[in-house]
Amino acid sequence: MEFPKELKYTKDHEWLRIEENEAIIGITEFAQGELGDIVFIDIDSEGETLEKEEVFGSIEAVKTVSDLFMPINGKVLSFNKKLEDQPELINTDPYTEGWIIKITILDVAEIDELLDASAYQELIG
Repeated sequence: MEFPKELKYTKDHEWLRIEENEAIIGITEFAQGELGDIVFIDIDSEGETLEKEEVFGSIEAVKTVSDLFMPINGKVLSFNKKLEDQPELINTDPYTEGWIIKITILDVAEIDELLDASAYQELIG
């Protein structure tokens, strides 16, 4: 399994690519593997300011539906529109084409609370 070192990770199996005061968020390769074939993404929080651990949407796989949690405080800037027609991009390319949302970071200090690649790998065993 791949865990790019330049990303930050959460215990809820999300990743963040930090770009100055913005972050792109998706779910990890491990998470998509656990979910199975992803068939639908529901993001209704575009434009909203959400606190850490608030639900920003949900992801539906063939067997289950899971909530997606904000890893840090932020304002949801955009949703990956490609996922409307191709939700399977999360399965095939979770770290690039399969990103889910882009946010403005409201508290950069929260980034220090996230896991690096090796800590995340330890978490999942």
